[in-house]
Amino acid sequence: MAAPSFPVTGDADKDALLVEDPFALVLGMMLDQQIPMERAFAAPWELRERLDGHLDAQTIAAADPDTLTDIFRIKPALHRYPGSMAKRAITLAAMIVDDYDGDTSAIWTSAADADELFARLRALPGFGDGKARIFIALLAKRFGVTPGGWEGIVGDLADAHPRSVADIDSPEALEQVRAHKKALKAANAAK
Repeated sequence: MAAPSFPVTGDADKDALLVEDPFALVLGMMLDQQIPMERAFAAPWELRERLDGHLDAQTIAAADPDTLTDIFRIKPALHRYPGSMAKRAITLAAMIVDDYDGDTSAIWTSAADADELFARLRALPGFGDGKARIFIALLAKRFGVTPGGWEGIVGDLADAHPRSVADIDSPEALEQVRAHKKALKAANAAK
């Protein structure tokens, strides 16, 4: 497989962090709700900058909740709900430290199969069924992580139709995913 590519933020440095740092990738996925996906996945890079270059599970897990909330709130805020997302980031990081010895990639590298990976992801704060499925598809499509049974877990997210963040491999794909989400939103509003 070619080197991983995940051009989701529109900024090469921010995208590179997501490819190189599993904690940044998981944090971006956690933040991907109620804000544009580009903003959610850019937030780990912005947070790292605000933390003087230190973004890892241990640092975030040990952070004072009020201090991290203040850091999330610096304009531009890292999320629409900076307080709740800062607290959720601390909980996420603490789980990674406690359950995976601080090695975020162990969530998927030590999973026996897609069922175990799905259960592990669902246990993370901010990850429900849908987000866990999307993240499995993201790992498979963008990073070549294909645990046994992943296609069955993710369903139609395994196909080539650009419908989620897992399908973003170019600026054009980003626009196609945006168009798909907009069409879904319009269809749901019409019901």
